[in-house]
Amino acid sequence: MTRWWRRPWIVPLAAIVVIFVAFSIPPYLSFDPAQSRVPQPPELGVAHFWLLVPHVLFGSVALVTTVFQIWPWFRRRHPVAHRRIGRVYVFGGVLPAATAALTIGALSPFGPVSRASNVVLAILWIYVTVKGWQAARHRRYGEHRRWMIRSFALTASIITNRVWAVVFVIGLSPQLETTFHGDEGLLAWVASGATTWLGWTIPFLIAEWWLERDRSRPRSPTRPERTEADAVPVP
Repeated sequence: MTRWWRRPWIVPLAAIVVIFVAFSIPPYLSFDPAQSRVPQPPELGVAHFWLLVPHVLFGSVALVTTVFQIWPWFRRRHPVAHRRIGRVYVFGGVLPAATAALTIGALSPFGPVSRASNVVLAILWIYVTVKGWQAARHRRYGEHRRWMIRSFALTASIITNRVWAVVFVIGLSPQLETTFHGDEGLLAWVASGATTWLGWTIPFLIAEWWLERDRSRPRSPTRPERTEADAVPVP
């Protein structure tokens, strides 16, 4: 069994998640709409904030539990905790967060391109997670692993989304007075549209590449079959 410290990616991943969550949730724990970091669309008004709160809080649960679920050492060493955290990931994280995202995403104040991306992402997030849960229920652990890797890629895409946001805001801001004719709203729409699509499609495509790479890799005849502990079961 590989020791936990021989997975050099787990510690930086956990650190990034902790920092991201610690930065993201305080305004929404205040339950004060004035603290929201997202402008309220006129279609929803203050109701937007009360949908954003569960989305952020349940999304944070999904993000934190992801760290444990993809950690091979933890899965093998603590299978019971792994199963229980898996239930929390699905029912206390992804499903409520994605359900809230369907509404707030469809009415995003950042334009139609962002709205389309948010809705597609929310539906896909629900779909791959439910498929992974169903596979685990039927003890198809190899299939379950593949669906959950996709789910985790979409869960973590909120972090890459913020990275792209910084890239596009910095890259497009010098063109405010030329390309965008001084229209800050238009610049925000363009930056947000590119950010929302690239934020989740790139991690999702990387996950698909990884899965295909893993599938095509020659298997040793002595290599053991995947067991429940190798998957991410959510019975």
